[in-house]
Amino acid sequence: MYTLYFIPDACSLAIHSILNELDQPLTLIHKQDAAEFAQLNPVQTVPVLVDEGEVLCEGAAILLHLLDKHDNRLLPRSGAPRQRAIEQMLLANATVHPAYGRLFFIDGVLQRETARHQAFAAAAAQISALWQALETRLQGQPYLGGEHVSAADFLLAVYYRWGALFPVEIETGPRARAMVERVLARDSVQRAIQREQEYTHHAG
Repeated sequence: MYTLYFIPDACSLAIHSILNELDQPLTLIHKQDAAEFAQLNPVQTVPVLVDEGEVLCEGAAILLHLLDKHDNRLLPRSGAPRQRAIEQMLLANATVHPAYGRLFFIDGVLQRETARHQAFAAAAAQISALWQALETRLQGQPYLGGEHVSAADFLLAVYYRWGALFPVEIETGPRARAMVERVLARDSVQRAIQREQEYTHHAG
C-alpha cells in the first residue's frame, strides 16, 4: 500500500492517476493534514510518496520508481525507446512545469495591474511556444510515446489544466489538445480527480 501526500489538482495528480493505471491501492493524505510533512520533505512540495517506509520526493523520480517497479506500457524497459521516454518525461517535468509555475508566481507576487498583465502575457507566450513544439512532436501519433500513452502525457495533461486558473490565453494545437483530452478522459485520471475532490480536508 502506497501513501501519497497531495494537494488537489497539483502535480501530485499525475502520480495519483498513474498509481490508478498500475492498479495500486493508496492512502491519500492532504499535505496540510500531515503534521510531519516538513520532516518527510524539507522543501515542502508535493508529491511525496511513501513506499514501505521509504520516502520518495520529486515527481519525475517517483514516476521512474513506480514504472520500474510495476509492469506497464508507460515506460519502455530498455534501449532507445526508454531513453526517449525519459527525455519526454523530463521535458514535461523540468521545462513545461516551470513555465506554468511562473503563472502561480506572478499571481502571488505582482500587485500592479500593468505589471501583472505584462508578466502573464510573457509567460503565456512562452508556454504557447512549448505547446507548439509538442504539437510538432505529436505529428502522426496520438501520444508523445507513439501509439500508447506515456508518463509524459499524464504530466502534460495535469499542467494543461492549470492554464484555466489564470487570465491568460495559451495556444495549443489540435493534436496537443486531442492528446490532453484523451488522457484526461481516462478512467485512472477521472477516478483520481474525483477522489481528490471528495477528500475531506481538516483545515486548521
